[in-house]
Amino acid sequence: MVLERISNRLTGSGLILRGGFRTRPEDRLPVLSGGDAPSSLVLLGNAGPALWAAFAAAPEGADGLPHPLNRWTRGLVDEVAADVGAISLYPFDTEPAWPFQRWALRAEPVHPSPIGLLIHPEFGLWHAYRAALLLGEAVAFPEAAAGPSPCESCRDRPCLSSCPVGAFTPRRYDVPRCLNHLEAPRGEDCMAQGCRARRACPVGVAYRSSPAQAGFHMRAFLAAGRARRH
Repeated sequence: MVLERISNRLTGSGLILRGGFRTRPEDRLPVLSGGDAPSSLVLLGNAGPALWAAFAAAPEGADGLPHPLNRWTRGLVDEVAADVGAISLYPFDTEPAWPFQRWALRAEPVHPSPIGLLIHPEFGLWHAYRAALLLGEAVAFPEAAAGPSPCESCRDRPCLSSCPVGAFTPRRYDVPRCLNHLEAPRGEDCMAQGCRARRACPVGVAYRSSPAQAGFHMRAFLAAGRARRH
């Protein structure tokens, strides 16, 4: 079974299967050989510390070159794609970007959270989608257990009240305010430990990022924000 082959190839990398779906013409995905044959999209991602441990131990984790996590992910997933005859797709290096968040809503029981990130019933906000594999076959995916968002039963919604500068509201995320905070000395806690609003969520605490992982992603977020200003 192709899903088992993919999962076996990812062993030890921290990447895991994150569900998938049969594609539709309106998805506007690349056409595989055999054009009219059914195709399926498999999402790959991570939750918890396993991916960070594998990446940090890889050459890309310490070579000092730009975009190390993206390069490490591409090298790994491209090999898996070649092995199973798939096309690899990524949430980076493509304009316009592939709609990974919309794909995730079709592949797993995730829901938009009040701060915009997708929340998973087990992983909380501590997960990500790193790549997808487009397969030229109709894959039988395990049925995802549907259920309400964990946010529906969260009365206090600490994610909205814990940001030091009030960057999150029920209606919007004030990115410039967030970036200004991160650039100031008072933003040191968020830069070192991860977004305080994200850390306030009580779901999936066991999957929370380590300071090293959180700091890596916060630095990347700040660098991207600075680049968009210029």
